[in-house]
Formats: sequence, C-alpha cells, structure tokens
Amino acid sequence: MYADLLATDPVIELAPMAGVTNRAFRRVCREASTDIRNSLGQTDQDNTVYVAEMTTSQALLLRHPETLDLVTFDGDEKVRSAQLYGVDPDVVGAAVRMLVDEDMADHIDLNFGCPVPKVTRKGGGSALPWKRDLFASIVNSAVSNAQGKVPVTVKMRIGIDQDHITYLDAGRIASQAGVTWVALHGRTAAQYYGGKADWNAIARLVEHIPDTPVLGNGDIWCAQDAQRMLDQTGARGVVIGRGCLGRPWLFGQIRASFAGEVVPAEPNSGVILDLMRRHAQLLVEMHGDEFRGCQEMRKHMAWYLKGVIAGSETRGALSLISSLAQLEFLLANIDPDQILDEELAKSPRGRTTPDRKVNLPDGWLNSQFISSTEKETVREAELLVSGG
Repeated sequence: MYADLLATDPVIELAPMAGVTNRAFRRVCREASTDIRNSLGQTDQDNTVYVAEMTTSQALLLRHPETLDLVTFDGDEKVRSAQLYGVDPDVVGAAVRMLVDEDMADHIDLNFGCPVPKVTRKGGGSALPWKRDLFASIVNSAVSNAQGKVPVTVKMRIGIDQDHITYLDAGRIASQAGVTWVALHGRTAAQYYGGKADWNAIARLVEHIPDTPVLGNGDIWCAQDAQRMLDQTGARGVVIGRGCLGRPWLFGQIRASFAGEVVPAEPNSGVILDLMRRHAQLLVEMHGDEFRGCQEMRKHMAWYLKGVIAGSETRGALSLISSLAQLEFLLANIDPDQILDEELAKSPRGRTTPDRKVNLPDGWLNSQFISSTEKETVREAELLVSGG
C-alpha cells in the first residue's frame, strides 16, 4: 500500500473532520470526483486518499460500537484510511497493531493538530508535539506496530503559537521514525481556523526533511489554490479540509489541474441539488434512521447552497429538515438552472474562528520534556475527545 498511496503524485488527501468525513460524505466526494474524471476521459486510478473521522486509540481498543463504526469502510474504498488520536505510546501502538492485524485499514494517520481547548488544556492534540520525547515515543510506537505492512503518516500544526513553534522538530522526529509523509496545516493552535495559513512554513518543512514527503494544508479553496500550494512550497501533495464542504467535486477539479487538464467549471445548481439529495439518502442509509440522517444533513445545507439563490425562507426550512420528503419538497423551490458565480463559490467556508490563547496544563511550556505528573494529565486528554 505504500506504493499505492504515492503512486499518483501529487497526493490529494481529504482531511478528517469530526461529524463530516463519514462513509456518506466520502462516497459523495468519490462519486463527484469520478464524474469529473469520466468527463475528461481520465482512466488512470484515482489515488485520492479520503480519510475517515478521527478515532481515539483507547476507544478503539475497547471496541466501542460507535468507534468501530468510524473505521468501517465501503467496499469500493480503494484506500481504507483511518486517523488515530492518542496520547499514550503503548495505547497508540496497540491500536495500530489492532488495525493492522485485523486488516481494518490500509493507511493510518496520526492526529497531532487538534486545537480544541478541551484537548489542549490536558496537553493533547496540537499541544503535544511541544513535548518532544512524548511525541517521538508515540510516532515510533505507531510505526513499529504497523510492522511495515501499513503506511503511517502524521498530521500536525506549526506550533502552539508564534512563540512556541514545533513543526521543524516534530517533522524531523517523524521523518526519522519512518513515516510515509508529514502533513502540515500552516496555522498554529492559537490561530484555530482564523487568519491566513503560512505556506512559507510548509516550504521550510519540505527543505528540512528532504527524505520524507510533505503535504500542505490550509486555505485551499479551489484547484488553482492547490496548484499554487505545490508551486510555492514544493510539497508532494495537498490536504483538503473546509474547501470541500458543500463542494465534493473539488477533488476531481484538483486532480484535473494536477494532470494538466482544463479545470472544469463549478456545476450548475441542478447538479448541486442532486448531490444534496444523494448525500441525504446516503446518510439515512448509513444511520438506518431517516430522521437522524436528515438531522445530520442539516449542517451541510449552507455549504452546498453557497452562491445559490434559494431564498431565506427555503434556507431556513432546509436547516430544520426531518425527512427526505421534506427535503425534496424544499429543493423543488430552487431554480436548477442557475450558473454559480465562480469566485463566490470558491470563497472560504466553514469555521473562521479568530486567534485565541491556547488552553494548556499549568507549567506545560516550562520544558519540552514531559514530567511524570504531566503524563498523568495528558492521559486525560484522550478521554475528553468525543465521538470515538
């Protein structure tokens, strides 16, 4: 699988997003990308990596049903890509071995980029790479327990804040551990999802670990952004997060750009409405519950309809749907022949939280080596991560 992941260069990866990148969303992205590839006559294998939602290592080992569902894949997913979150080297290693020995995944990504306060205040997520020894132990344990059978990659941020930068040390440690690639989100934890991603940091990491591929993440809203990311940083690929919310066809557009093809225009409103119907149906099937599937679909409405004239009353009603029949009735009120404004459709979407002070354990920044007391504190970080 190592060769498969890097067979199509540059790599395109879907960033795992809690409550978003489930089986239904991944399928919509794959289908929309395939439609574009077919329209361009592209017959080569599409090795875009669609990563599942983040899974906590401890919950996986305990085989919680909801957690196991997060690492359940459709039969046609060519690369079953799971992301693990963990703070204990032994627990992470055991979780990796479970995924490998039971043939549950083809690719394992380690999350060191989570900026959520309830996680960082216990030293987890994007706060953890500050403790170099703990970070090294976790990554080495994961790679060792993968036994060379499944590629292990790392996703991280620049650092805690501008005064506490971690990505160069962490990148070197991950490279020496033998990870397949390092994905860098060009923001600090303090930036959360606000401000502008620092692509220069991605370029510096490319130079810093020349023997390990680097993927760039942050502020990729269209195919042109993805191409600029590669040109400006020398990265071997891109990671797409908020840019694909409501735009699952973005992966196909990026692949077309990377292949030197003319990038297809944004679809008209009729195509988008059909994707909304498809997405909702897949969510209902995934949950086996129409109300729950429609309830989950609500969060996607504003993203899909960005740039589409729908009317405030229809938009409001769509954010409260409880059945597929209700969805169909409301979508029938929207003109399917609208041509989207390209620039508006490609504009930023999702969370844009401004800079904030990062919540950390007391004394966390006093040393880059973890104390026995801090080890006990950081273990609580994994227990605080919801949804698996």
